[in-house]
Amino acid sequence: MNIDIDHKSLFDHLPVPRFIVRQDGDNFVIQECNRKAEEYFSKPRCAIIGQNLSALLDPENATHLIHSYEVIAKKKIPVTIQSLPTFPGHFHVPGFWINPVLDEQGQVCMIDVIGQPGKTDDTALQRERDDALLLLTSIFDVSEVAILVTDHNRRIIKVNDSFTRIYGWPRTQIIGLDIVQLLAEDEREKAQNNYDEFIKTGIRSTGEVKVTRKDGSIANVLYTSATLELSQKRRFQVTTVMDITLRKQMEFSLRQAKEQADSSSQAKSAFLANMSHELRTPLNAILGFSEMMEKETFGALGHPKYAEYIQDIHTSAQHLLEIINEVLDMSKIEAGRVDLDEHEVDIPALIESIHRIMSSRAFSSGLEIRQKIPSGLPALFADPRLVRQILINLVTNAIKYSEKSGHVDIEASMTPQGAMQLIVKDYGVGIPKDRLVEAMEPFGQIHDPGKANKAQGTGLGLPLARAMARLHGGTLELESDLGKGTQVTVTFPRKRIRYHKSSTSDESQIEIARPAE
Repeated sequence: MNIDIDHKSLFDHLPVPRFIVRQDGDNFVIQECNRKAEEYFSKPRCAIIGQNLSALLDPENATHLIHSYEVIAKKKIPVTIQSLPTFPGHFHVPGFWINPVLDEQGQVCMIDVIGQPGKTDDTALQRERDDALLLLTSIFDVSEVAILVTDHNRRIIKVNDSFTRIYGWPRTQIIGLDIVQLLAEDEREKAQNNYDEFIKTGIRSTGEVKVTRKDGSIANVLYTSATLELSQKRRFQVTTVMDITLRKQMEFSLRQAKEQADSSSQAKSAFLANMSHELRTPLNAILGFSEMMEKETFGALGHPKYAEYIQDIHTSAQHLLEIINEVLDMSKIEAGRVDLDEHEVDIPALIESIHRIMSSRAFSSGLEIRQKIPSGLPALFADPRLVRQILINLVTNAIKYSEKSGHVDIEASMTPQGAMQLIVKDYGVGIPKDRLVEAMEPFGQIHDPGKANKAQGTGLGLPLARAMARLHGGTLELESDLGKGTQVTVTFPRKRIRYHKSSTSDESQIEIARPAE
């Protein structure tokens, strides 16, 4: 940097350190310095010029100067800073005057740093105090958190814009007001006692209170208070206030929902316990006695009409017991109290067994049950009772909602991914597509009894089958359309498939059609 000889002499002989700094990318390089700067840095001029500021100063003071440079570059105004407690060199420099050097375009190209004299400078200290006060005032005013300042008599002496905006109180109406007057009536006495204790002991406090808005509504707030002592032992309390009304409303809603859920759960448990005790016992008696009468354990009954009544008693009791068992099974699954008793299941044999069980029911409805099973189907590692129950539920539904003289298909197959699928398909009344989700909900009843002359049951057949499939890591998918029938596909994952050496790789489809017996 070129400086006129007279100015250069003045620059060199200035009784305080002075140096010129230019920003070069992320570096702040010293372009020129005077003799006092050499003393300050404890280095000759040749070891200072061209050096990065951070290499000559301790990190704290270097950072302090760099931040000042950034402020000056934006504001283009001189600033004054104080040195931090650690100093290089052999003498103390209490602070620096930092002036921007502008180029022809009016942009800051360099800064001129001049050390302050070592003697006490009351004017500089006052300026520093003013700057600090201005900074704190700015923070107070622009904070998004509501802030109040109160004196030892609980009177509000200062409030920021956020408080007036959030709670609607004009500043002119609350300055000088006792702060407890802004609280809900049921909290004022406690707040008054707490305030007097806090201002006396200086304890920092935090908690929740209810604040009255200008419109009379109540806001839940989280407050933090700290006591500030100034000259002449004057004490003030600075309180920050954060509105948590929405959070409290959400907590209340969640608490209500939990209480309702707990109440429903208790009612459900009581209902199930009562049903188990009150219905299972007489049903078992009905079944037992009807079986004894049906088998004529104690001799002939006499009139043949009794045999019909006995069969009706047994059938009705069996139906009721099935309904109760479905409800209890669903309850156990939802409560996570079902443990799988897993074995290798021969699916063709299982389907054949279900075919025999359901044939009489299908025959009474004028239906035919058909099987479609590939040869060489591998075994399924699962709970045989639950897999049987899944198929029985699905076939029962298929029979219930099929038209007379139709048929129900039971299929088994392997997917390309190695999973096993069990499919039950009917061609009956079907389910509207917009009600498929409803059909999968527990106790869902989506059919009009007038359209299907079958009993409606509990509405647990499909949900229970899906829950049992999920216990095995599988899925249940429902496809249906009104008037076109329904297809239910249960898929068991590949990890549950068990192949044996004796299994054949031939997976050609063999269809076996059997009329209902």
